[in-house]
Parts: sequence; structure tokens; C-alpha cells
Amino acid sequence: MTLAIAPLRPTNASLLESFAEDATLRGLTTESLRAYLSYGGILAEFLASRGKGFLDVDADLLKDVLRYVLSRNVKAKTVRAYFSALSAVCDYLQYEGLLPVNPVPPFRKRYLRDYKKRRGEDEGVRRLLTVEEMRLVIGSTLDSRDRAMLYVLAKTGVRREELIAMDMNDVDFVAGAIRLKPHPKRSNPLVFFDDEAAHALKAWLRAREEYALAPGEPALFVGQHGGRLRRQGVYEAVVCQAVACGLQAAGEKDSGRRVTPHVFRHFFTTMLRRNGMPREFIKWLRGDARNEAIDVYDHIDPEEVRKAYLACAPRLGL
Repeated sequence: MTLAIAPLRPTNASLLESFAEDATLRGLTTESLRAYLSYGGILAEFLASRGKGFLDVDADLLKDVLRYVLSRNVKAKTVRAYFSALSAVCDYLQYEGLLPVNPVPPFRKRYLRDYKKRRGEDEGVRRLLTVEEMRLVIGSTLDSRDRAMLYVLAKTGVRREELIAMDMNDVDFVAGAIRLKPHPKRSNPLVFFDDEAAHALKAWLRAREEYALAPGEPALFVGQHGGRLRRQGVYEAVVCQAVACGLQAAGEKDSGRRVTPHVFRHFFTTMLRRNGMPREFIKWLRGDARNEAIDVYDHIDPEEVRKAYLACAPRLGL
């Protein structure tokens, strides 16, 4: 008589690894996946401390998870991020037939829906820099690389990942345009820049030759190590300059007061709108999806966008 051997129960680590492979296939952004795995890893350790795993998640266990997350004294935004990551993992497990149902969405609706209001936080508001403040933060930047980088962020509204992915041959000074690498959240790979940004970029390219570059390094922006600038390098350059010129206190946590790389995207969008640029052109430059039926029939001419951009782009006078 042959005894049947029960299959081994997947570990939390193996489930997270499988989830990461699935998320990559689905085109999840690198930053989103990094966040999901970070929060998921912390929750995996908590579940393991209770002798549980992702396959045991139910309504009762979610209450324990919420108590644990709250005990970490994090903001409401972070609480929601934990449960967003957990929901993504459970959704994958449901798809694979390892969970009968994803229990997180109804739990979030019941317990997290008004949590932000109860905590009295206003986390959705990002800081909007004025033209004078943008002039201050860029104008007081002495490093040619950082100056060019801040100009590109302010004048194109690109995301941090899009900025660090730029290569030198992506920049067309004749057309005043930069062709971006494919990004899951971007529908249009082309952005424009004006003469102010062009001047800063050319100054940086001259200074770039003095860096100890890795052989054949194509990156537009490089770090002190000679290779492509990293995400943290962009963040530190922005924050350090904002602190240095008095726009932000060191260690500032309030999203309404912080100056981060994403604040430049808010500046770009708002200033173009205030200067009268058509909404559809702004969406095109931002790379936003055009999902309405009318968008299929409304063909946008890049040259028309470029002319409107040059007429509406805020001038810093530096």
C-alpha cells in the first residue's frame, strides 16, 4: 500500500517571489513592485510570528494585521499602503486558486475608508511651488548636473524613473525634445523643453566629460560613481537643495511642505494650465492615458503641442 504524500505548503517567501514574477509579466512599474514587496515582506514576518501565512488570510486575521500596523505609529497613507500590498498579493493567490477569495477589499471598505478622516490628515495635497520658488531652488543650484536635472524636471514634468532612464542620444536640441524610454504609466514618449532648459543641459554635457565615467556610459545624468544616476541620488539632490535655499526644513514629513521630485510634476502641470495651454495638450505631454471615446478620433499633432508648450512654459529668467 502506497501512502500519499501531502504537497509541501508554499512559504511566504516563495509566494512573494511568484507574485513578483506575475506582477512583472503584468507590467507593474518597478517602483510599485518595490513598494509591494517591501510592505509584503514586513507583513510576511508578522504573519510568520503568529504561525500564519498569506494562505491563512481571512477577516479575523486582517484585524490582527490592522492592529499590528497601527502599533507601528505610521500615517494613514502608510496604513493604506500596507493593505494595498496585501490585497495585491491575495488577488494573485485567488487568481492562482490558492485562496477562495480575496478578503482585503471588503475589509478595507469597512475599516480603512474613513480612517484618513478620523486621523485628521490631509495627505493628498502636494506642495505647489510658485514660479519665484522654482526660480530660487534652481537658481541657487551651483552644481551643473543638478541644475540641468532640476530644469528637466520642471520643464518636462517627467517622473523620476523617466529622468534617470534618459540617455544622451535621447535629447534632440534641434527639435527641443527628449524621447523617453517606455514606461507603464506613459502613453506618449515625447516631451519638449525650452531654451532655458537647453542652456542648462548643454552646460551639464560639457561638465559631464570631467566625470570618471564607466566606458561607454550612455546615461544623460550620472552619479559620482561614474554610472547612471540612481533614484535616491535624484531625491537627495532635490531635497538637499530645497533645504539649502530655505524652501523646506530638514527632515520635513508633511507632504504639503516637502519639496520632492514629484512636486516638479505638479508645478509643470499647474503652470501650463494657468498659462492657458489646452487640457488635452497637457495630458499628451504628461503621457496620461486618453481613454474616452472622443480621444480615438482626436488626433494630436506633436508640432502643434510643441508650439503651445513654448508659448505656455513658465519662464524662470535664469
